[in-house]
Amino acid sequence: MPAKDKTIRTIALLGAAGSGKTTLVEAILHRAGSISRPGSVEQGSTVSDHEPEEVARGHSLNLALAPLDWTAEDGTTHALTLVDTPGHPDFVGAVDAALAVADVGLLVLSSFDGVVAGTHAAADAARSAGVPLIAVVSQEDRARADFRKVVADLRELLGDVVWPIEFPLGEEHAFHGVADVLTEQALEDDGAGGRTVGALPADMQPEEHDAHVAVVEEIVSHDDAQLEEYLEGREPSVGALQRTFADEIAAGDAVPVVVCSGTAGTGVDRLLDLVCALAPSAAARDARILVGADGRGAEVDVACDPGGDTLVQVFRTIADPFVGQVSMLKVLSGVVRPNDRLRNATTGVEERLAGLFRLRGSEHVPAASLRAGEVGAVAKLTGTPSGSLLWSRSTGAARPLPPPERQPLFAVSIEPESQSDDAKLSTALARLVTEDPTLVVDRTGTATVLRGMGETHVEVAVERMARVLGVHVTTGPAPIAYRERITRAATAEGKVKKQSGGQGQFALVQRQVSPLPANAGYEFASSVVGGAVPKAYVSAVEKGALEALEAGGPHGHPVVDARIELLDGKAHSVDSSDMAFRIAASLAVKSAVADAGTVVLEPVSSVVVTVPTELQGAVLTDLSGRRGRVSATETVDDRRVRVTATVPESELARYVLDLRSLTAGLGEVSITPDRYEPMPHAGHDRD
Repeated sequence: MPAKDKTIRTIALLGAAGSGKTTLVEAILHRAGSISRPGSVEQGSTVSDHEPEEVARGHSLNLALAPLDWTAEDGTTHALTLVDTPGHPDFVGAVDAALAVADVGLLVLSSFDGVVAGTHAAADAARSAGVPLIAVVSQEDRARADFRKVVADLRELLGDVVWPIEFPLGEEHAFHGVADVLTEQALEDDGAGGRTVGALPADMQPEEHDAHVAVVEEIVSHDDAQLEEYLEGREPSVGALQRTFADEIAAGDAVPVVVCSGTAGTGVDRLLDLVCALAPSAAARDARILVGADGRGAEVDVACDPGGDTLVQVFRTIADPFVGQVSMLKVLSGVVRPNDRLRNATTGVEERLAGLFRLRGSEHVPAASLRAGEVGAVAKLTGTPSGSLLWSRSTGAARPLPPPERQPLFAVSIEPESQSDDAKLSTALARLVTEDPTLVVDRTGTATVLRGMGETHVEVAVERMARVLGVHVTTGPAPIAYRERITRAATAEGKVKKQSGGQGQFALVQRQVSPLPANAGYEFASSVVGGAVPKAYVSAVEKGALEALEAGGPHGHPVVDARIELLDGKAHSVDSSDMAFRIAASLAVKSAVADAGTVVLEPVSSVVVTVPTELQGAVLTDLSGRRGRVSATETVDDRRVRVTATVPESELARYVLDLRSLTAGLGEVSITPDRYEPMPHAGHDRD
């Protein structure tokens, strides 16, 4: 079948770490004939987890693409792109990127672990992105597998939209097929990668029939014609029921549950058939973009039309050690071919797509074209970071809908190991942030600080910077940005006098420093009369004063909320200069600040923690132990509460890690800088 006639879908595999997503991808690729044998996570041989950092840790750390073709039961061919996503909470940015282009999400759950913290996070992310879900209970052949308990827990999480449409034939090591709820038939492995169709075991028939009735009644309740037919005693055909059910799934009104084993391959072909029958295709889902000045205008729907204007979304970039930057993209409209020139509608840069390819893990598979709905990649789009749109239109600004805001929660200071590393550090950090926008680089005092979603996130970024970009750094605790505030007004004199050898230097400055209210900043004033300090040197005096405040008070921290007044001074007609007055002003301010005395201020953050209701007490106790002050608690829904508190930054260095441990990963936190407060037990230099 020509490629243009294939139904196209992008499928994001979501779920907790260890739920079996990567193993399921291997099983699907093998069943579709895309790989000759499935790889192993334990052996580091899977298509998805190909980066050394992933192999070493045994789980996914970035999203990976895997295209395949699948011929469904009705003979139609479907072009599918699997997007394997990390389950580790530190790498949620990759999940957001996958959901930005996914047509459907497969919510993968372990048959023995069931609903865990990562399941909650993945389901919440999919719902926020408006991506419909199909739940897949995998690892059904493992010990302690309990399909029915997983379904019950999933229904508690997602509500009455959850509908099992398969049951396992046997469990644990006895798992050998699935019971199809709609057809009420048994689909058993034939031992050769296919399946045989037969009657259900007698002991399963009552449960399966009850499920059949419940699912059919749910489906027909959404279609008046089918409901009327059903009430007259005529059950619609399986095909008709699936079409109505597909509409429910696309609208988010139903989450079907299926069962399989990625390791044994049991039920995998049936999973692919159901995805092709029930999941919305790219053509059925309009993309939404922001169009207007600087891309901040109104939301506009973009139809997935190969005949429309070419519009491409770059949803993720990765640094490749061999070809440089690789941009993952989805064609929202039109057709893209090698060497096409498109304008970046977000940055305005014109880009040439020198070569198109599809990514199968680390493998680059050349592509003659990419049509609307398809996902691929291109190298060396240097002016197009993640979250950009490429457009065939010559004018107009646009950008994708912004991803969820993710605040970095863990930080380290970084120091280059050598002078060569120092020279390349800024460029390397910029590339890291381009690749993963959930990383943030800033400076605290003289230290360079790398911030991420957690300890593993930052560790992996440092490892990739060394391996891919050739820049090696050492890490340490992130410094706390303490400040000092003077406690009273004080006056001091600064003098510079040099008159031996060469040109002399002379300046005399009398300054007063006085405290300002909190967060008032810095003020400078001059009350000099009679030209004691010529106007030409006043700006140098101000600059020297500011440098003295930034250099730090008696405790070594920058001084804030201070008013500096130039009271008097003296100049020399020959020996005075800007430099002399800068130095004199700095000396005067330092002396006055020391005389006035200071109090150390510590940064305080606003912390918002969302946890299951039963964990509220543990969280409140922990916050209290961190000198936190709780300002509000409120019920979010019937199972969670939100706690708002202010906590000193020095108590939060590892809070995201401790909270995950305290709540078994079920706690969510946001941390926002709020204000400065006097540090307890931080004395004044003077009473």
